[in-house]
Amino acid sequence: MQKSKEEVLVQANLVSKNTLMETLSIEMVDYGEDFLVARMPVTPKVHQPDGVLHGGATAALAESVGSFAAHIFIDTEQFFVRGIEITANHLKSIREGYVYAKATFIHKGRTTQLLDIRITDDADRLISVCKLSTITLPKQK
Repeated sequence: MQKSKEEVLVQANLVSKNTLMETLSIEMVDYGEDFLVARMPVTPKVHQPDGVLHGGATAALAESVGSFAAHIFIDTEQFFVRGIEITANHLKSIREGYVYAKATFIHKGRTTQLLDIRITDDADRLISVCKLSTITLPKQK
């Protein structure tokens, strides 16, 4: 049985409790057939010392949404997903508001996946462009 959009988002946010995603206040906010969107508030908690969004926090947001996107489309009883490479190109600084990460698949293979993750601000301006490679591995019995 296919889960509803709301069920997928609720479950994704529930499993984020007591993790880095909760520490950074990352929440999954939208989901479709081939994408997942997360958002993160830009506050001093995720700033560099000079008051702009830290690139590491941006990369954590990108890896979180990309890994969740890959996770949604597998049989989690038999398999698990791990990130194996992430790249991030930071194009614009931001000091406040929210950033949104939209993960879409470039390649959705049985073993490896490649995701394009666009980070935008509240006005839909491009902040960063990230690529994430993931691998799907069988759980040990």
